[in-house]
Amino acid sequence: MSYLAKTDPQIADIIEKERLRQLNGLELIASENLVSRAVLEAMGSVMTNKYAEGYPGKRYYGGCEFHDMAENLARDRLKKLFGAEHANVQPHSGTQANMAVYFAFMKLGEGLMSMKLTQGGHLSHGSPVSFTGQFYKVSQYSLDQKTEMLDYGIVDEMARKEKPRIIVCGASAYPRTIDFKAFQEIADDVGAYCMADIAHIAGLCATGVHPTSVGVTSFTTTTTHKTLRGPRGGAIMCNSEYAQAVDKAVFPGMQGGPLMNTIAAKAVCFEEALRPSFKEYNKQIVKNAKVLADTLMDGGLRLVSGGTDNHLMLIDLTTQGITGLEAETVLGKAGITVNKNTIPNETKSPFVTSGLRIGTPVVTSRGMKEAEMRQIGGWIATVVKDIHNEAVMKDIKMKVAAMAGRFTLYPD
Repeated sequence: MSYLAKTDPQIADIIEKERLRQLNGLELIASENLVSRAVLEAMGSVMTNKYAEGYPGKRYYGGCEFHDMAENLARDRLKKLFGAEHANVQPHSGTQANMAVYFAFMKLGEGLMSMKLTQGGHLSHGSPVSFTGQFYKVSQYSLDQKTEMLDYGIVDEMARKEKPRIIVCGASAYPRTIDFKAFQEIADDVGAYCMADIAHIAGLCATGVHPTSVGVTSFTTTTTHKTLRGPRGGAIMCNSEYAQAVDKAVFPGMQGGPLMNTIAAKAVCFEEALRPSFKEYNKQIVKNAKVLADTLMDGGLRLVSGGTDNHLMLIDLTTQGITGLEAETVLGKAGITVNKNTIPNETKSPFVTSGLRIGTPVVTSRGMKEAEMRQIGGWIATVVKDIHNEAVMKDIKMKVAAMAGRFTLYPD
C-alpha cells in the first residue's frame, strides 16, 4: 500500500485501520472469510483494466486472449472441484447467480418455493423486499417448530399444493445438514426444477464435509467467498443440458462486462481448494464449530436446533432477556465481531432480532483450533450474560487482542 499512501493517504489510512481491526479482533461472522495473498494479488492486478463482454472465444471486444485463458481456467477448475458438467463464473454475487437461474427458467409471476427468511433463508429466495418477492409468486416453508430443523414432509406437502416452477434449497442461517436428494425428489414429483444455493457451505460440499448438491439438483449456485475462501463473487453449476440457457441469462441477460480481475482471483481460489490442505481446513471448520457450540451451551446459552452440523450456529437470546442488536454491540466492544440474526418464530424486527449468528470460517483460516474455540465460547457467554459490565468487556478485549496477535491474517 506504499503507493496508495502517497497518492491518497485518506483511503490508505482507512484500509490500514480495517486491516488492524481484522488483525486484532475475532471475526465470527459466518458469511465472511479471509483470502490468501495470491487471491489478493489477482484481485489487484491489471486484469481489472479490460472489458471482456461475452464468453471465451466469443467476446465483443478485442484484446481478450488472456482473459479467455483466465476464465477458461476458472471454469475448468470449478468443474473439477465439484465434478460439475458446466460452470459459469461471471456472476458478480450469489444473488446474481440466483437471479440468472430464475431468469433462465421462470417467467414473471410463476411459482418460487423456498425457506422463509426468518427461518434461515436468504433475501434472494423470495423475500418481499427482494426482486424475487416482487417478480414471482412465492410460497415459503418453515422449520419444524419443535426440532427447529427441516421437515421434508412439510416441504413435500407445500410443493404438491403450490406446484412451483422452481424449489430453492439452501440457506444463510441454517446450522444443520441439508438433504439435497430429498429436495430434488420432491421437485421431480411435482414437475419443478430444484436450485440449491450452497453459498455458505460450498467449501464443505466441495471437500465432502457436507453432502454436495452438484449432480443432484437441477442447478447449484454459490458465492466464491465464505467457506470457499475466495474473492467476493458468484458462480453457477449445472448439467450440460442447461448450460446454454444459464449462460445466456448471465450475459447478456442481466450483466454486461464481467469483472475479470475477480474471475482471475476465482481461478486462484479454486486451485487452492483443490489442494488436500483445503479439505483438512474445512474439516477443522466443522470441528471448531461443534466445540464452540458445545461451549456456548455449557455456558448457559440456547442454540437453535440444539447445535450445529456445519460452520455456523444461531444463539437464541430470548431466555437472556436481551436482543441480537444489544449482544452484537457489546461483543463488538469486546473485540468479537458477530451479527444479529432472526431466529425461528422471530418477534422482533430484522434491525433488532432475537438472535446472533456465529461462524468459524475466519478464525479457522487464521489457524485457531479447539482450544481457542473453548476460550472464545467462554468469552461470548460471559459478555452476553452481563452486557452492562464495561470492565468485563475491557478485560476480554485485551485477551482477544492477545489471542488474535498469535495468528496470521493470511491463510496458507
